[in-house]
Amino acid sequence: MQIGGQAVIEGVMMRGPNSFSVAVRTQNNEVKVHKSSTKSTLNSKINKIPILRGFISLIDSLVLGIKALNISAEEYGGEEVKLSNLDIFIAMVMGIGLGILLFIVFPAFIARIIQNSISSALVVNILEGLVRIGVFLVYIYSFSFIRDIRRVFEYHGAEHKVIFTYEKGEPLTVKNAEKNSRLHPRCGTNFLLIVMVVSILVFSLLGKQTLLWRIVSRIILIPVVAGISYELIRLASKYSNSKIAKIITAPGLALQYLTTREPSQDQIEVAIEAVKSILALEGVPYVG
Repeated sequence: MQIGGQAVIEGVMMRGPNSFSVAVRTQNNEVKVHKSSTKSTLNSKINKIPILRGFISLIDSLVLGIKALNISAEEYGGEEVKLSNLDIFIAMVMGIGLGILLFIVFPAFIARIIQNSISSALVVNILEGLVRIGVFLVYIYSFSFIRDIRRVFEYHGAEHKVIFTYEKGEPLTVKNAEKNSRLHPRCGTNFLLIVMVVSILVFSLLGKQTLLWRIVSRIILIPVVAGISYELIRLASKYSNSKIAKIITAPGLALQYLTTREPSQDQIEVAIEAVKSILALEGVPYVG
């Protein structure tokens, strides 16, 4: 069974086909595990429709990710930090708004300025995409200096190490996990970077545009870009040993040097508990 995960506040979320678990180390140094079933699009008819399944999967992962973050915040900080549905909705709207501003509006504005000096619409659109990637890299790098985010990056590394341990069929121990890489080819970081590259290819086909239409067209085509990116990730995973797959995943793996950090043994222990919980929920035997 293939499992995936996400680093959360002082912990790790792991997801299987029918359930998910969130393991958090509390301020009392205890590891608490939240377990729950979940309906995944992976088991629905939508999963048979190329492109569409990618966008739906992205939304599905986003919703579950926010839910897992809320659970981890509550487990670590107590009831006083529990977010209401309204709080979560406002946070989502603000997050999406910031994303549109940074990764769509700002690059489009720069492209509009460049357009006055460069006649080729193709070149302008490619430069816009490169600006978008640059903003993304600066964004990630800047966040890595924040202590709490750095802790999340460490748990991100722990998540990858433990998933590697499970995939190799090794006993789920700290010692075994420590030997594995903190970089994983199926990481969501890979997906985000591929989205950036695919967006350059898709948006380059649109020709010369006004600033308003440049912004609107980028927003409208987000589902298409996400869907194509998802299909590329699926192909890379299916043919993981091929040279093309390695070329596709290489930039994302390199980017994980920014989004992951070497975890401590305590953090690996939390990730192990999350994996053990999800395997138990899914009825999958494991060693360790």
